[in-house]
Amino acid sequence: VAFRLLSPAAHSLSAMKMIQCVLRMLFLSVLVAFAACNAPPVPLDDILIEKTFVPEQCVRAVKVGDYVRYHYIGTFPDGKKFDSSYDRGSTYNVFVGKKQLIEGMDKALVGMCVNERSLVKIPPHLAYGKRGYGDIIPADSILHFDVLLLDVWNPEDGVQINTYHTPSTCERKVEVSDYVRYHYNGTLLDGTLFDSSHTRMRTYDTYVGIGWLIAGMDQGLLGMCVGERRIITMPPSLGYGENGDGSDIPGQASLVFDVVLLDLHNPRDGITVTNQVVPESCTRKSVSGDFVRYHYNGSLLDGTFFDSSYSRNRTYDTYVGRGYVIAGMDEGLIGVCVGEKRTITIPPHLAYGEEGTGSKIPGSAVLVFDVHIIDFHNPSDITEVKVTYMPEECGRQTKKGDFIKYHYNASLMDGTSIDSTYNYGKTYNIVLGANQVVPGMEEGLMEMCVGEKRHLIIPPHLGYGERGVTDEVPGSAVLVFDIELIDMEEGLPEGYMFIWNDDVSPDLFAEMDKDENKQVEPSEFTDYIMRQVTEGKGRLAPGFDPYRIIDNMFSNQDRNGDGKITEAEFKLKADEPAHDEL
Repeated sequence: VAFRLLSPAAHSLSAMKMIQCVLRMLFLSVLVAFAACNAPPVPLDDILIEKTFVPEQCVRAVKVGDYVRYHYIGTFPDGKKFDSSYDRGSTYNVFVGKKQLIEGMDKALVGMCVNERSLVKIPPHLAYGKRGYGDIIPADSILHFDVLLLDVWNPEDGVQINTYHTPSTCERKVEVSDYVRYHYNGTLLDGTLFDSSHTRMRTYDTYVGIGWLIAGMDQGLLGMCVGERRIITMPPSLGYGENGDGSDIPGQASLVFDVVLLDLHNPRDGITVTNQVVPESCTRKSVSGDFVRYHYNGSLLDGTFFDSSYSRNRTYDTYVGRGYVIAGMDEGLIGVCVGEKRTITIPPHLAYGEEGTGSKIPGSAVLVFDVHIIDFHNPSDITEVKVTYMPEECGRQTKKGDFIKYHYNASLMDGTSIDSTYNYGKTYNIVLGANQVVPGMEEGLMEMCVGEKRHLIIPPHLGYGERGVTDEVPGSAVLVFDIELIDMEEGLPEGYMFIWNDDVSPDLFAEMDKDENKQVEPSEFTDYIMRQVTEGKGRLAPGFDPYRIIDNMFSNQDRNGDGKITEAEFKLKADEPAHDEL
């Protein structure tokens, strides 16, 4: 504006002055810029930290007094490397805040988390200052460190336990001197895996609290329940200390174990019996020497299934108290009732011991059997007979040789039905003493009245024995019969198949010899005997085929086997030693 108000002459003079002023200002600006580009850098007052990686979770942050393990790469501002822990193949291990590091690194490490990575710039006065460090670091050097924190712990640290799964029931917890079986994954604090029982597909088995383990694990396992999962973190003082294990675990390393407890017992343990179902009535309990039939499901303490009699559709049959089964089962089957269900927990020293059985039962495993008692008996048992109904009148009782008719319901001791005559709508008919039924039934039917009812319990050695009856009666099964005598026909005296009701004719042979040829043919003999029975003069043994009886009688009289009976051959029973004929 001022320039516009000047005269033309003044305009020319002012323009020159203005141009000179602008040139001077431009020159001064260039000088300032040149000086700024060549001036020495402004010194750092403090460390600068650039976090290049921050983990999602901070397991633990460094505090003054902590001991740390970290990797680093040291460079100058121009990128030239002067040192690296990676090149040495080992972390740098040191206490923080105890002047064991340059001051800038002491400050930079505080607050860092495990697995965090930072770029740290340290001014000379917080590094090696004006003295530098030998031929490696010149005086007044700014230092850059690329730091990766791997581990941190404190001398006052103890074992840290984080339980992340607790079973719904816990009947017992680990105590000192217990023997445990567990799986684990072992890592360093930065997550590096150094060992795992899972990869070996075998549990780690050991005593607890007696020095068989590193101190931290000895402490960390105490109080665990079977099925519990916990993370046990321990400082090196309770792990492998300053030297590590010489292989996968470096010195001064914190250890982290992810543990699941599968089994525990104590050498002083006996079996544990828990009754699940006890029948209301129990007339008898098993004793040593009894033979027991039972079903079972077998599992390990963590619930892992290893065997079942149900899957084979057959009971397990054995004597108890005689060493035929593992000691714990021998003991656990004593004192049981038929129909009882119980859980038997057996420590390994009463089961399969340190060796186990191979693929199914590992060594030193506690076993759990859920048992259902089907039946039991003793080799000295006899048939048990219980009269459940007795008629008011009893004309006579059954004896050997009688032909009887009876109904029955047959079952096993656990109530499983086997057979019933009621299903067929007819009685079962036998001759007592003729081995037509099992011995126990023979015994149970003796001295019985028509209309009487009985309850029989027949041990297998008087029933169907060890083999049983295919698809009907299991081997070694105790049988239960509810029987009712419907009818009976008196049998003949023992040793007789035919008797005379009247006096014997003195012309017996002549009466048989119809054609009077001095010999009796089979047809003549049969016709004569059947006529005597029809006319009520004689009686055949009941319950048998009459023609088979007569054929047998004829064969006994036909001494020479020529198919004919002569008068010389013919004799009455009274005239010769005992035979089952006339």
